Amino acid sequence: MRFQGKVIVITGGAGGIGSAVADLAEAEGAQVAIWDLRVPENSSRFSAACDLRDPFAVKQAFNQTIDQFGKVDILVTSAGITGRTTPIEGLEGEEWHQILDINLTSVFLACKYVVPAMRERGQGRIVNIASVAGKEGNANQVAYSSAKAGVIALTKALAKELAETGILVNCVTPAIIETDLIHQMTEEQLQSLLARIPMKRPGKAHEVAEMVLWLASEQCSFSTGAAFDMSGGRATY
Repeated sequence: MRFQGKVIVITGGAGGIGSAVADLAEAEGAQVAIWDLRVPENSSRFSAACDLRDPFAVKQAFNQTIDQFGKVDILVTSAGITGRTTPIEGLEGEEWHQILDINLTSVFLACKYVVPAMRERGQGRIVNIASVAGKEGNANQVAYSSAKAGVIALTKALAKELAETGILVNCVTPAIIETDLIHQMTEEQLQSLLARIPMKRPGKAHEVAEMVLWLASEQCSFSTGAAFDMSGGRATY
């Protein structure tokens, strides 16, 4: 029960990796708060429905969480979309902004409102879900790759900013994981990405959740500003 008495906020926690993190955290004693555009129906978990791209909505979700629990110990940012698989000339400006806002701006906003509360208490853990695409780039996914590279850079910059506050900030860089995001890709793109994984399989959401929750735990005490590989051997650094 590593997380007994801890409050964990998970953006994008209604499905995919975020949902797997919520399940595992709850099983280990955490009180879970989900921030997502569509919150789960008939769920016993606390949920705040919000557009994670909207500063006012995120601030409101934060205030609701504080009203409910009085604190935030852990923030996991897992909201994301891949967007269409298309060459750059086929990418519309509106799509570019949508993909960057959901994948990157949402991380900035969640951190912006959670960090001061963590800083006041002198402790906290932030784990951002980036992607191996942010390290290497995926052909025909310019916006997604750019956004995830931004998440890695935000993680490193914020970790340095908070290094002496008791707040640790890390990110995880998965390759293809079996979630609904796979269905946003063409079959050709999916097979191309799987071919680059030496283990020759996609990852599982629960595998990512295990890594995330170690980074969110007190057992993680001297790692900050790091990007942890979850790519089945694809990543080379």
